[in-house]
Amino acid sequence: MLRDRSLFSVSYVSRGVLEKRARQEHFCCFMVLFFLAHCLPPIKAQSDSAVQPPKKAEDLFDRVIANQKRTEEALDIYEHVERVETRKTGSDSSPAEIKVWRVFPAGPAKDKIPLTAEGNAVSPTSYRAALENLEKYLIWTTQQGEAQKEAYAKAEHKRKERFELIAATHEAFIFTRVGEEKRGERSLTKYSMVPNPKYKPTSRNAMLFTKVRGLLWVDEESGELARVEGVVTADITLGLFLAKIYKGSSFMQERYEMEPGVWFPTFERYDFDGRKFLMPFSIHERTFYTKFRRVGPPKESLELVRAELSKQGMDKDD
Repeated sequence: MLRDRSLFSVSYVSRGVLEKRARQEHFCCFMVLFFLAHCLPPIKAQSDSAVQPPKKAEDLFDRVIANQKRTEEALDIYEHVERVETRKTGSDSSPAEIKVWRVFPAGPAKDKIPLTAEGNAVSPTSYRAALENLEKYLIWTTQQGEAQKEAYAKAEHKRKERFELIAATHEAFIFTRVGEEKRGERSLTKYSMVPNPKYKPTSRNAMLFTKVRGLLWVDEESGELARVEGVVTADITLGLFLAKIYKGSSFMQERYEMEPGVWFPTFERYDFDGRKFLMPFSIHERTFYTKFRRVGPPKESLELVRAELSKQGMDKDD
């Protein structure tokens, strides 16, 4: 039974929880991985005596850019299951902690419903309560009001900033085609990625581009980013000098086609060391993304959540 509170107050609390989760998740590791895995720039293939660059490289990477944006937009209408395995060190063979969530898009935010390590509901009661809270937030997002407009405007502003960084990376890196590799039946083109010494950052975020190098794998047939991995080459200062990621930290991400023409991340690895304020920290995580399912925008996904709640009620009666 829901507590006797107004829809707005319940939705407002839900929104605050969602925003707090987002801030926590993206504190340090977001800053490096996001700009490379989600902001792939147009790539200029360099001439090489052993490997010839593909024809119309600019056209290819215009497609890659467009697909990167389309992938991010698709994440607004697809749910998935996220399994995060945390290790004490990057070399540990088994995780010290495992957390699993059902991640559900909810308009300007995303909700995370905790699951067991096996991917099941923690308990019928808590799972239903989480769905009921999600239902209320989805109802709130479909209403017209100043609070809703503000939430959507903030989400759109962040997306615009990310897309603007894509344009900045056009000059930030030098990409060199170094060969091809097979992944299943697909052929991937491999590129090295190094900072462009002539690049002059115009923002604090763009400064990150000068301190990372790595490799990219691109599926040229589809124009999709299939894999990215990189290493931090110099200490990165974040948050007005309140935090720092140390040189040698590394990351990687893999992407696969989940549905025809729809590519999503399936695995990420973070091995970061640094400090927050004066306290050292280490992030050694392996994240697996599975069970992608299209749920649609809030008006559509609201009906799916209601149907799931209704089914749970009938199963309970049985």
